[in-house]
Amino acid sequence: MLNLENILTNNNVKPTAMRLLVLQFLLNKKSATSLTDVENYFDKSDRTTIYRTLKTFVEKGISHKIDDGTGITKYALCEENCHCEIDNDLHLHFHCTNCNETICVTDYKIPKITLSRGYIAENINLVVKGICDTCNKN
Repeated sequence: MLNLENILTNNNVKPTAMRLLVLQFLLNKKSATSLTDVENYFDKSDRTTIYRTLKTFVEKGISHKIDDGTGITKYALCEENCHCEIDNDLHLHFHCTNCNETICVTDYKIPKITLSRGYIAENINLVVKGICDTCNKN
């Protein structure tokens, strides 16, 4: 089993109680989750604390943000040794238009994109939309 405190300390994040709880929550999720989903799960916790926790996780490379086109930012844990570098770590995301879940498809890395001179890429997001395998079975 993963040691939650080690995951945080290895990424230079102080292991507070809320950070440990949010990390465990994200580890148990099979799909990306929104701030509202995390807030609803921890309904007695402060919204600002949860937001700051997710923001810290993104800044420290523990999780990444996903813009799946729904207008709601989603969060998912990064793979081990991920640095969210454009040339190395970016991967495909799949958004199911039926159940509205978004998953990381880490087996498919986004290839290196070469832009015209003078352009600087700061983020790349590739989302495939369709019907997930669970919804397709139903």
